[in-house]
Amino acid sequence: MQKLRNTGNRQASVAMGQSDGVEYVNINEVPPSPRLHTSKKVSILPLIFLIFYEVSGGPFGVEDSVKAAGPLLALLGFLVFPLIWSVPEALITAEMGTMFPENGGYVVWVSSALGDYWGFQQGWMKWLSGVIDNALYPVMFLDYLRSGIPALDGGLFRAAAALGLTVVLTYMNYRGLTIVGWVAVLLGVFSLLPFLVMGLVAIPQLEPSRWFVVNLHNIDWNLYLNTLFWNLNYWDSISTLAGEVDNPKKTLPKALFYALILVVLGYFLPLLVGTGAVPLERDLWTDGYFSDIAKMLGGVWLRWWIQGAAALSNMGMFVAEMSSDSFQLLGMAERGMLPEFFAKRSRYGTPLIGILFSASGVILLSWLSFQEIVAAENFLYCFGMILEFIAFVRLRMKCPAASRPYKIPTGTVGAIIMCIPPTILICVVLALSSFKVAALSLVAVAVGLVLQPCLIYAEKKRLMKFSTSADLPHFHGSEQEGIESLIE
Repeated sequence: MQKLRNTGNRQASVAMGQSDGVEYVNINEVPPSPRLHTSKKVSILPLIFLIFYEVSGGPFGVEDSVKAAGPLLALLGFLVFPLIWSVPEALITAEMGTMFPENGGYVVWVSSALGDYWGFQQGWMKWLSGVIDNALYPVMFLDYLRSGIPALDGGLFRAAAALGLTVVLTYMNYRGLTIVGWVAVLLGVFSLLPFLVMGLVAIPQLEPSRWFVVNLHNIDWNLYLNTLFWNLNYWDSISTLAGEVDNPKKTLPKALFYALILVVLGYFLPLLVGTGAVPLERDLWTDGYFSDIAKMLGGVWLRWWIQGAAALSNMGMFVAEMSSDSFQLLGMAERGMLPEFFAKRSRYGTPLIGILFSASGVILLSWLSFQEIVAAENFLYCFGMILEFIAFVRLRMKCPAASRPYKIPTGTVGAIIMCIPPTILICVVLALSSFKVAALSLVAVAVGLVLQPCLIYAEKKRLMKFSTSADLPHFHGSEQEGIESLIE
């Protein structure tokens, strides 16, 4: 990941040439048309915390890893898993996000490599996965507060609280991405600070022997892997906001590098404190248990601080995820993959229709349990990541001369090898999914396979209006189906 900070300028000078009979237009040479919106661009510090909240938001939600596998495997998981999954995903996002610095992100990558049909499938699966993921945060918000407010345990009051929270946070997204970015910075500092205090308070009570407890005969591998996977993925989500970032070709790789460090430390150190400072009771390690540990170590005041930090952290994750999901829909509309009305912005420069669609999905899914939501979004996310890996390798092979302001310092063979471990992990996660989750997820995938031809039919019959933004860069290709990049 150190390379993220020092190879951008070296690669920026590589111009697009001709390869495999395909003529490319250099992205850097396409004169942009004036944008219809004047929203401020996101700078590096807010971008770091937006990535932090896209992926993590703090150690809230990692408790199930201890319940599933014990302290040793939980700690090792949050050290080893980033090397297998997070680092490759972040590197690919840095390369592809700077190659295509526009809203739509991974949808544009897959469309350039595999054609618009598969680009749409990528957009459908990743958007649906993101909306399912976002349905978690009102659930987690209320779970952390229910010990202090028993009325939030269930019933009408909990449902009303979840709905009200969704409305407030949706409005924040409507007001602008710059506001969301700086709110993410403030929430991030407030969310991590109590764990620093808890660590200092816990020092006299740490017993290192507790870290090495493991029982290989009592491991819930499905819960363990799903917890790790959910807490360490979504690095690519920030790519759907690339068009809103200030100088993304330099800012995006740096932000991904610093966010990776922040995320790993934000998981590992609280787990180190929690498992080392209190006697192990695995059954208690579930959502909200860090607040109980805080009470044992520091008293009620620290417990309330952790609960408040958890609540605010879930707010940060919600607004970051909704920003990504809604700008993805806007980017797809700008590429002509969705009806034109998805591309319209509010007076604050935000994708109003995309926000409303994403919020509606969250409300419809908020009744599911935590474990069901995690398993379902992981299943769909896995399919999307397979398409991303294929697109990444295919563009390396078909467009070797394309301008890549940041390029992973490896050749095509190295790129393929880098994708093998996370692909194996994807297969394991899919294989461990329950029948119910697999069936529902496959139905959702099937809907996307049918939806894209239906939209094309609606366009031909002039039932909906589609258009492609004139100010987006594009390639001219001779192959209709292979490497037809960013079709006009």
